[in-house]
Order: sequence, then C-alpha cells, then structure tokens
Amino acid sequence: MRTSTTYPLPEHLGLFKKKLLQWSQQFEEVIWLDSNQYPQRYGSYEAIMATDAFTVLKTDAYQAFDKLNEYQQQTADWIFGYLSYDLKNDVENLTSKNPDYIGFPELYFFQPKRLFLIRKDKVEVLYLNMVSDEVEADWKEILQTRTKTSAVSKTSGNSNIRIKLRMSKNAYREKVKTILDHIHRGDIYEANFCQEFYAEHSEIDPIQSYFYLNNISQPPFATFLKLDQLYLLSASPERYIKKSGIQVTSQPIKGTAKRSKDLEKDRRLKMSLKNDAKEQSENIMIVDLVRNDLSKIANTGSVSVEELCGLYTFKQVHQMVSTVSAQVNADQLPVSILRATFPMGSMTGAPKIKAMQIIEAYEISKRGLYSGSVGYFDPKGNFDFNVVIRSILYNQKTKYISTMVGSAITAKSNSGKEYEECLLKAKAMREALEINSL
Repeated sequence: MRTSTTYPLPEHLGLFKKKLLQWSQQFEEVIWLDSNQYPQRYGSYEAIMATDAFTVLKTDAYQAFDKLNEYQQQTADWIFGYLSYDLKNDVENLTSKNPDYIGFPELYFFQPKRLFLIRKDKVEVLYLNMVSDEVEADWKEILQTRTKTSAVSKTSGNSNIRIKLRMSKNAYREKVKTILDHIHRGDIYEANFCQEFYAEHSEIDPIQSYFYLNNISQPPFATFLKLDQLYLLSASPERYIKKSGIQVTSQPIKGTAKRSKDLEKDRRLKMSLKNDAKEQSENIMIVDLVRNDLSKIANTGSVSVEELCGLYTFKQVHQMVSTVSAQVNADQLPVSILRATFPMGSMTGAPKIKAMQIIEAYEISKRGLYSGSVGYFDPKGNFDFNVVIRSILYNQKTKYISTMVGSAITAKSNSGKEYEECLLKAKAMREALEINSL
C-alpha cells in the first residue's frame, strides 16, 4: 500500500524538476520521464520520477514477457523499467549475435518505494508505507537541494571525449546498397538500419549531460534512467504505445527534416518534408505495420488511424508523426499488448520479421536498450512507453559511452542522404557529450 501526499508546486517547474532529479541521485535506481510541457493530446503527466527499488525483475530475453506478466500481475502496483530491443528473440524465433559493448540487462523493471507525479501546479507523492514516515523529510531535502548550472556552450567543457564510428562511412553506404538489393528483390519494403557512435575510457557527468541534452531538444518523451552505474540519457520524441482503460494508442515517427534559424527557410524545410513522397511512404508503411500489430489484440473493427503523417516541430528537427489507436477487452492482459506489438515498427521495418533478420545481418553492434522502450505500468494495468532514440547510453564502471542512430531504408533511399540523416540525429548527443565530459 502507498501513502499519498499532494503538495502545490513550490517554485518554477523547471527549477523544481532539476532539484528533484538531482536529489534522486542518492538512490541506485531512478527513472525520470519528462514531457517538457510539450502540448500532446495523449499526455497524462508533466513528469514522473520513480526511485529506490523495493522489488526488482531483471532477466534476459528468455521468457521475458512471461516473467514480466507474472511480475506485473503479482505486484499490482506502479512498476517502472525498460524493454530492450533484443526481446524480439522472445517474441519471434530470432537471435542477437552482434557484440554487446554497453552491458545493460535485456529487461529491467522495479517497484519504487518513492514516486513523484507532477501535474501542472501540483506534485503528488506516493510512498510505500514502509517509508511513508520519510515523506516530509524528503520533501524538505528536495526543496533545499542546490542545482548545478548546466553547461551552455562548448567552451565550458573539456571536450576530451573522442567519438568514434563503429562503422566507416564507406562501409555504411555499402551496407545500405546491399539492403536496397533486398528491397529490390522484394524481400522487404523497408528496414531501419542503425549504426553506433562510441567512446572508450571516457567519463561524463550523467546528470549534467542529461540536462544539456534535454534543454537543446525539449522532447515530449525525455528519459533519465540510472541503474547503479548504468545510465540512459534520452531526448526521445516518440511514443511507442500507451494504454488508458480499454484505449490503446501508438504514435510512430518516420520522416525527419533539419531546422533552420531563418524562419522562412525553416518553413520551407517543413513544407518540403510534408510533400516528400519518400518520407510519406516510410511513414505509411510503418502505420500499416502498427495497424497489423494492434489488430492481433484489438476488438474487431476498432483499429483506426487518427492522424496520418502529421507534421510536428521540435527544437532540433521537424518530424512526421502518425497516430494509430485501438480498443481492447477490459480483461486483456497489459503485457500481452506489449508482446503483440514489440519491437515497435518504426525501429524495425516491413515485413517485420524479415526486416529484423536483415537488420541483424548488417548491423555490427547489439542494439540493447537502444530502440527498445522505457515506461511504466500503473496499479490498474494502464501503461505508457516511449521509443529509446536520440539517446546516450553510459556504463560508468567500464567508462564506455554509446549513442546509436538510424534511418529507414526504402526503395527510394540514397545512401549518402541516409548517412547525412544519421549525422543530423547524432548532433545533439555529440554536443552533450563533448560539453559535459570530465
């Protein structure tokens, strides 16, 4: 059981969020989910923080969804965690043989002792009864937490992190050409092909790197995750899937264009994305895949496309976002919805299974948490999960840093332009790493 206490927002929202997140670093487990006040029709909270695990589920891909289902049903409480991309091997007869350089468990969920739900002008604090006598003391400590100043320019950091390419530009282009051969033969229609940027023997300030990355991107599904010495710093703009009652919603992103400080040029870039036949076809193919996935668990005739190829502007890029919804039976097991739709279509391709086989053959790093999902279940079985993209993965123990990026390869793809799209997506993470290196 949990003790619930509600406080008025004590100060400016941005300052309070920084204080809360910095206060949480005393605990080994932290998940922070931030909407950045992005206007979204399907949002529930301004931000959520879960910390200090009471119970934990950590496992590899073998029977992972069965174990998660048992944990979620038995706990019947708020649980927070992630699904790594390689849980595909539990859903289908697939394998992951590429090297794992970062070392995150394939699935991790925990039941937090301390939970903070931020809605507009109030903060609801939910503590397990075993620590409920600490609510007031913790609240005072949070308010007294001093925030560090985040780096704001490249001159304020050491920039001593050397970012390397796991795959050379020429190797990338050759692999894209080979994937295009598969497409032209009719093996697949689309594949999301990814590459890794990495740094070895490097250290960063995780919290300051996250603050910087979030500030320059301000996405609706930002995430800070800490599991002892493993960190995820994510500026994700994409929702994987949300369940609220019997309503299920997925919002795949496909289609990216850069921004410009010149207003007229920025408008033209946005309109160019809107009218780009290749980008539209990418999005529509993934929408079809999501519709098919949802139909496995949805009530007959309830799957619908609420918005097709909607154009959305973020601080770094313009994106094409679609919204697909469905209704499920009230007794539908929540984890079964994740199993039926995972991994998300925007990070795989179509047809899904064949695309995942081809991805595995030509990528040279295990994706792990990248292109997986972070989120939560509430006690009623509702859930909300993002897509782990635009992210930095950091193993503090081994001093290894990884950031992966990808793009959708279709019949109209040009390997040079796809490579440029990867560099555009990696730009914000690279800046955050260089500025907040130690």
